[in-house]
Amino acid sequence: MTQAIDRMQLDNPQEWDLSDLYQNFSDPNFSQDLESLQQQASEFRDAHRGKVKDLSADQLAECFKTLEAIAEKSGYLYAFPSLIFSADTRNTEAKQFLDKVMEALTGIENQLLFFDLELQKLDAAKFETLQKASTLATYQHYLNRIAKYRPHTLSEEVEQTRNQDSLTGRQAFIQLRSVHLGEQEYEPVTTPDGRIVSTESELSALLYHPDAEIRTAGYQSVRKVMKQHNSLYAYILNSVAQDHKIENQMRGYESTLQKQLLADEVSEPVFRAIMQGTGDRFDLFQRYYTLKGQALGQKIRTADLYAPWGTEATPAVTYKTGVETLLSALDQFDPNYARRAEEFFVKNWVDAKVRPGKRGGAFCSYTYGKHSYLLMSYTDDYNSLFTLAHEMGHGLHFAWIDDRQTYFNSNPPMVLAEIASTFNELLLLDYLLKQAKNDKALTKSLITRQLEDQLNLLFRQSTISRLELAVHERAAQSSFDQSFVNQEWMKLYQTLCGDAVEVLPEHQYDWARIGHIYFKPFYCYQYTASNIVSLACYQKYLEVGKDFIPGYLELLAAGGSLDQVTALRQYVGVDIEDPATIRGALTYVEKLLDQLQASL
Repeated sequence: MTQAIDRMQLDNPQEWDLSDLYQNFSDPNFSQDLESLQQQASEFRDAHRGKVKDLSADQLAECFKTLEAIAEKSGYLYAFPSLIFSADTRNTEAKQFLDKVMEALTGIENQLLFFDLELQKLDAAKFETLQKASTLATYQHYLNRIAKYRPHTLSEEVEQTRNQDSLTGRQAFIQLRSVHLGEQEYEPVTTPDGRIVSTESELSALLYHPDAEIRTAGYQSVRKVMKQHNSLYAYILNSVAQDHKIENQMRGYESTLQKQLLADEVSEPVFRAIMQGTGDRFDLFQRYYTLKGQALGQKIRTADLYAPWGTEATPAVTYKTGVETLLSALDQFDPNYARRAEEFFVKNWVDAKVRPGKRGGAFCSYTYGKHSYLLMSYTDDYNSLFTLAHEMGHGLHFAWIDDRQTYFNSNPPMVLAEIASTFNELLLLDYLLKQAKNDKALTKSLITRQLEDQLNLLFRQSTISRLELAVHERAAQSSFDQSFVNQEWMKLYQTLCGDAVEVLPEHQYDWARIGHIYFKPFYCYQYTASNIVSLACYQKYLEVGKDFIPGYLELLAAGGSLDQVTALRQYVGVDIEDPATIRGALTYVEKLLDQLQASL
């Protein structure tokens, strides 16, 4: 399986090849596709505006196919400048083309807004008839989603205005933060081996360094920039939250939370159960870091959360070794699954190179009808390897969706969207533990890393959503500044950490690094929810073995064609609405803690 990988030059992290989309910004196909898309949207509007109420089920199915084709090509046009900009936020040409494309696509979206709006205005009997039509069976979930938004839909003119305003309103503020962060330069840190570290990704990687002074220097360098621009990032967050408040009032949502839960297909009782269930078990977080502090002979600080347990640094993992290790782990699960992953590296769909100006964090960008592109900054460590496994999980999920679903069913609900990524990490962990069975230091490092990953997903991510609850509740009443966000974040973190972890003063600025609180409110609790479900899936896989795989792959392939509660029950027998599922995840962490404590 790895012959193609062996032939590749993977000694250094690779850069992606976007030629599956366009060759460059001068590619004639780029401008031609944009022009033809605008014409196609205009023709569709002329043919159907004001006439949706008269469409038969067969005619509606044909309209859906046309809209899907437009959306697919729109995805190519957006992805190309967006991906180039993410890889280098200092690329002014990419920024200009991204702005141009976003403006054009907003115009196209406004041309087509009438269709869903007219569908939503159909009388109940007519709409129900369409929902039951066999020719529209593929689009049943899509129609059900349209029905749920009926109480919150505005007139076509207002919807168009909202879309246009987004370019210079909420979306512009979100983009401003990305541009501003990309322009920042960080105080360099020199490591004991003489290496000078100055990018955000490399400085963050120093949090795993065995030397406390190096960890502190890396931690402070990044947060010094967050402190310097504290008021700006709070102003942006306040502007985004205020825009959500205005939209809530216009659409009749009770809150930003209600609006987002509707989009996520998660009921509020499930959300509250997750927040309550994790909030009741902060003792697990505190117990772990108390043990770690005892082992290191010091009280753990927020700069030390990811410090290695031993005195020796965990061995480096080169990019080539990391790729080969991940593919071997996936191959033991399912050879075809691994083969699909290998394609990402062979065809350069991954950008893992570390460079200034690159967007922080990691992501998988799915382009329907093509494939996914993965972005990360690989820093030759196990954390990078697990990040690669995580994003590859997304990429493989979308590969299965692309095989089976139409465009309208290609976007899985958010809890489902994170399952494959976490599942991949669990596959990698088990593989590495088997390989390291005679290496006690590495085994311990992997177990503690898994514990820290679980504590992050279950407790840190849900704590971020607790901050968002406070932010959006405050925004509903009045505006806020950096003092409010800093104080709320510190208060929440001190509650989480208790006496086990010293929350350093610089941590009050840390919230500004969390992109999701700007991009999509209440995204982070879904990491918690999805992790809970992923653990349930993985435990079933360990119980039944290879017989689990067909149902799991069917779950991935379902995409957004089913309600996620139904999909989980139908394909893998997991019930997210059952409190026992939440308890099962917390019990898994508790057992890992028991295992760790017994080995000390």
